[in-house]
Amino acid sequence: MSLKNEFESVHRQFQGMVFQLCLGFTKGDSAAAQDLSQEVFVNTWNALSSFEGKSSHKTWIYRITVNTCLMQLRKQKRMPTDRLENVKVNPEADTVADHNYNELYAAIGKLAEVDRLLIMLVLDELSYDEIADIMGINPGNLRVKIHRVKEKLKKIMSNE
Repeated sequence: MSLKNEFESVHRQFQGMVFQLCLGFTKGDSAAAQDLSQEVFVNTWNALSSFEGKSSHKTWIYRITVNTCLMQLRKQKRMPTDRLENVKVNPEADTVADHNYNELYAAIGKLAEVDRLLIMLVLDELSYDEIADIMGINPGNLRVKIHRVKEKLKKIMSNE
């Protein structure tokens, strides 16, 4: 399979997954998530020729997405940004589901950056082994981290 065909296949298969992870990272900002998703796929294209197949494409794409999001965090830390309290959730949510969705992303946005990425992987229903591989941490340590992040998220959502 040519690189172009392989890239198109990977893009088609994983664009939704990448967008969802980026959406969580950007606290529900669809435009920013779209921009970040595009950056993920530029990075994917650049790295595709070096893909060795030691992991699945899915795990590989998640790793690229996480790394791209972390790089974005580093860039943002060097630039002045609005405080998180100024982030506006869509006030025109037309259904209860939309409202809950916005509340969840707003709460996730209040987590620390790595915690935010971790919970998005959990919400995407990846196995703990996959998440541990993507995040580069021990599976036992991962379970503790996930438990702590869930507790933080519950506390944030119950205080709002």
